[in-house]
Amino acid sequence: MNNIAPSGLDQIDKAILTELQRDGKLSNVQLAEMVGLSESACLRRVRLLEQTGIIDRYVMLVDQGAVGKPGNVFVRVTLDGQQREKLAGFEEAIGSVPEVMECYLMSGDVDYLLRVIVKDTDDYLRLHNKLTGLPGVLRVQSSFALRTVLSKTALPI
Repeated sequence: MNNIAPSGLDQIDKAILTELQRDGKLSNVQLAEMVGLSESACLRRVRLLEQTGIIDRYVMLVDQGAVGKPGNVFVRVTLDGQQREKLAGFEEAIGSVPEVMECYLMSGDVDYLLRVIVKDTDDYLRLHNKLTGLPGVLRVQSSFALRTVLSKTALPI
């Protein structure tokens, strides 16, 4: 699906990606001016970046504290086995837990690492009970983030 290799991106493509990551609401006119292209050439490049999958999607970021979920908890999940069916069952179930913002299959001593958002410790207790009831879960270990030091959404291009 991805026809443009990252090394095949030229400086203009990189500039387009950098500006759109900074502000996804830029109009094509604004973007074209920022990267030094005509509007039609800029639009063609953006469309190609979308078609090749380099631009995955456009999103809006919401401040989690402003919507009542200021807490970040990193949860390490160990399953009772690593058979394909067990992994698939857990992965399907975890997708239906709205507080789970990220889920990674890990190497090492745990199977999954989750980042979940919560209102407070009582909210996490409720969520912990839900997580321990998911298919195949043997152990859940949690670490509460005390403060966010750095949070990025833009990839270095």
